[in-house]
Amino acid sequence: MILGLSIPTFTLLHVIISLIGIASGLIVLFGMFGSHRLPGWTALFLLTTVLTSATGFLFPATTLTPGAIFGIISLVVLLAALIALYVFHLGGAWRWIYVGGAVIALYLNIFVLIVQSFQKIPFLHPLAPTGSEPPFLAAEGALLVIFVALGIAALLKFHPERHAAP
Repeated sequence: MILGLSIPTFTLLHVIISLIGIASGLIVLFGMFGSHRLPGWTALFLLTTVLTSATGFLFPATTLTPGAIFGIISLVVLLAALIALYVFHLGGAWRWIYVGGAVIALYLNIFVLIVQSFQKIPFLHPLAPTGSEPPFLAAEGALLVIFVALGIAALLKFHPERHAAP
């Protein structure tokens, strides 16, 4: 039991939170291309992404796992993004710190989604049973290339101060 829930029920809750974080994160990311802050979507993305990492630490583990390492990295970049957005209001270098943190956190969530998909989805698992086979590496490599391009585009295009009300 985790937080009074069976492990399967807690796992389902964790997955739902993760998927909400990914969906809202994609909305926020694409909003950045038009310099839109989308405060409600952004708060939902940041909250669910923090919860995704935090709830990941509640699963039983006896050693430091790759998932825990990803969770730690995600929480660090999310902390920077939260400070940049809510404390420094994206002023100066905090704009790119926010964009970078948000994009990296979203990338990490989707990276884990791909890992879990290859581990849990019956038709994908035989393609990469150990997570080191070419289909898995191709999927993760493509994700990295896509997110580097999206991150650069977001950094170049996200200038909400240009669209602020006078």
